Amino acid sequence: MEFRKAGWRTRLKRFALAADSWLDAGLWGAGRRAGEIHERIRSVADRLTVTGGKRLAAELASEGLNIGIVGAIFVLMLALPAFRIGNDEALRNQVFAVTFLDRYGAPIGHRGARHDDSLKLEEMPDHLLKAVLATEDRRFYDHFGIDLIGTSRALMVNTRASGVVQGGSSLTQQLAKNLFLNNERSLDRKIKEAFLALWLETRLTKNEILKLYLDRAYMGGGTFGAAAAAEYYFGKSVRDVSLAEAAMLAGLFKAPTKYAPHVNLPAARARANDVLNAMVDAGFMTAGQVDSAKRNPATPIDRKRDSSPDYYLDWAFEAMKELASEGKLGADRVLTVKTPHDSAIQQRADEAIETILRQHGPAYRVRQAATVVMDPDGAVRAIVGGRDYGASQFNRATAGQRQPGSSFKPFVYAAALSAGLYKPNTIVTDRPVCIGNWCPNNYGRSYAGSMPLTVALAKSINTIPVQMSIAIGRATGETHEARAATIGRKKIIETAHAMGLTTPLTDTVSLPIGAGEVTVIDMAAGYSALANGGRRAKPYAAIEIANSQGEVIYRHDRDEPEAKQVLSPQVAQDMNFMLSKVPTEGTGRRAALDGVVTAGKTGTTNGYKDAWYVGYSGNLVGAVWFGNDNSSETANMTGGSLPAMTWKEIMQFAHQGLELKPIPGVPVVDPKGAAIAKAGTTTTPAGPASGPGAGHMPRQSFEVLSAVGSLFKAVEPRRVASRPIQVGIREISGSEPRVR
Repeated sequence: MEFRKAGWRTRLKRFALAADSWLDAGLWGAGRRAGEIHERIRSVADRLTVTGGKRLAAELASEGLNIGIVGAIFVLMLALPAFRIGNDEALRNQVFAVTFLDRYGAPIGHRGARHDDSLKLEEMPDHLLKAVLATEDRRFYDHFGIDLIGTSRALMVNTRASGVVQGGSSLTQQLAKNLFLNNERSLDRKIKEAFLALWLETRLTKNEILKLYLDRAYMGGGTFGAAAAAEYYFGKSVRDVSLAEAAMLAGLFKAPTKYAPHVNLPAARARANDVLNAMVDAGFMTAGQVDSAKRNPATPIDRKRDSSPDYYLDWAFEAMKELASEGKLGADRVLTVKTPHDSAIQQRADEAIETILRQHGPAYRVRQAATVVMDPDGAVRAIVGGRDYGASQFNRATAGQRQPGSSFKPFVYAAALSAGLYKPNTIVTDRPVCIGNWCPNNYGRSYAGSMPLTVALAKSINTIPVQMSIAIGRATGETHEARAATIGRKKIIETAHAMGLTTPLTDTVSLPIGAGEVTVIDMAAGYSALANGGRRAKPYAAIEIANSQGEVIYRHDRDEPEAKQVLSPQVAQDMNFMLSKVPTEGTGRRAALDGVVTAGKTGTTNGYKDAWYVGYSGNLVGAVWFGNDNSSETANMTGGSLPAMTWKEIMQFAHQGLELKPIPGVPVVDPKGAAIAKAGTTTTPAGPASGPGAGHMPRQSFEVLSAVGSLFKAVEPRRVASRPIQVGIREISGSEPRVR
């Protein structure tokens, strides 16, 4: 037995020794082979090693490859938005063909690309195609969508001229912009434009791109495409245009409004002459061939009286698409739309903005403006989205988002009144107030002390809306000031959206004094809720819509829900009473109309970047904005200056011949200036007020304080620490407290 145990142990020991020997031998062999492989690799690497100039070149190539990979990833990231925008649907004909009529049934324009497939590119005159290519993209058939040579040449020419003389965008890039983008001048848009141009080049032939460009480009006078322009300007088919006419048409692509022959015939002929010279320079024609066209320039049809409300039509067309997407228009896409558009008000608004910008724009360093005029129920009568549709189709009235400044304060006051915390006769105190380390200032950097709420709104005191945001929050039981202000601001945002604002409002401490972003049309809609007694007024562009058979398939009064009451009638009346003091005793005196009772509010943002006047009567509501596209500062322009002046110019005309309607809650004034009635309430708002710091007074005391407050406007702003003083108010050069 002992022998057997010894034998088993011996065998186990030998097996373990053998395994250890095998493992050691295997590891040693593997190490030796790895060493041999390493030596071979090092030998090969040594033979590949370079020194001197070759090594520098290799290092540069290696680094270039790394940078190239990173750059390719970055470029792909930039291209992704363009890839999402590009789609085949945009290349096909637009489905809608819409004819728009004004409120009286007269045609005012068309929208929807009426693509004529029967007119092929080969049927267009050769001299028209040459004229377009000579001015827009001479190397069109030689580049891949981005003309690097042409862009470099344009950069050199512009550098030598110290300005923009030649454009660097290829024809394909311009088509990409027309199809998918807007006229916003930004690096982001240029990047998208470049990638979309490459995408178009991969999807279409050169001739298809050229044909689309000729069909989709805006040509002035409300026309899109060379075929429509030839019919509009010369009363003939594009097949039959002469060389002189083709040169004039080709000249429109650069600036259709500036060179439109029905607007400025000498400029159009001068531009056509430049096109003819470009055709010679490009080698498309000889000097002798164009000489006759120079000596006999084109003569267009007289259309000086024609005008097209293009910004209005663009907005109305998008509104039709929304109705169709909601299933309210059926399957027919050839439509006739009767709109609330008023051509007379539209023309006056266009003229007023252009005249005031031309006269006062340079002094105030302001270059753009926009306005919307509507009925209190939301029927939009006129839209001006900028001073020159041909230069920029971006609609600043419906798409541009800008800070409203103090013109936002009515939404704050409405929220506070709706909470039952204030009345027009509530005594409030203009005093220092801070939320965290943010403390708003008035224009004069001083405080006016105690006054009725009506005076505070008329004088646009900045601290009061901030105090209101805190008071609204505290009414919920929150005692901590900062948290109460946050709760109050949320209620203000809810009220603003309920009244008609549609843009997101960021909750910041400065929101109550207008630090959010809004659109002009939204501001008009929001104030409409006050003008109509507290009902939300959604802007609309269609009174009724008929299909291609003439059947009425939509009526606004029949197919839209009844307007929702978003403010109580009493709150609307109180707000109207207070806002009616702004054009008579406050910051909007330049907006006061002769013989018409109005209400409104000015707005000026920090740095004087945006200036507003939004106002209304019982008949019409209007919002006016002035500023610069790049948000640069103006020369102390305020809402009480150019915006108020423009509003008055438009509204004084718009109210001619109207049967004047009262503003709910505002006394009606007879021709002698005496208050004879008030719509919906007593002459002087009364009733209890509550909330932090709220005061109460009899009617006579309120009238006395209001009279004293109206005298403050004659007092020059001074810093006096020992007693409250009136904030400084000036009409033109800094009329109201600024947003801080």
